[in-house]
Amino acid sequence: MEDAVKLAIVEQKVEDLKPFILKLDATIEKLSEVNTTVSRMLAVHEERLSKQEEIDVVLFTKIDELRDKMDRDHHDVLSRLQGLEKKVWIGIGIVAAISVILNGSLTMLTVPQEPVIIETSYSM
Repeated sequence: MEDAVKLAIVEQKVEDLKPFILKLDATIEKLSEVNTTVSRMLAVHEERLSKQEEIDVVLFTKIDELRDKMDRDHHDVLSRLQGLEKKVWIGIGIVAAISVILNGSLTMLTVPQEPVIIETSYSM
């Protein structure tokens, strides 16, 4: 009879544990669903990150190309300005030389005049 009592106690304990086991099964199923959902979310985020990295590479490439073009344009403008500045200084030198030559030749071409003295004869 002791075996029957022990068996009855074990059966009662198993019956008492059934709701916990069912809850554990439901929890495991929910955790499995959550795991699947999280895995999908991670895959989507990983895809977004890889696309963003590709976009970043393209943007950085375009930025580098633009910087190189700006450097070339800057160099071209700078060389043109330097050439223009050189021409302006040459022009200023030519004008200065011509003005010096013309001033010197004009003084040579003019006849020196005698100073005019005005004498007054009025007495007081």
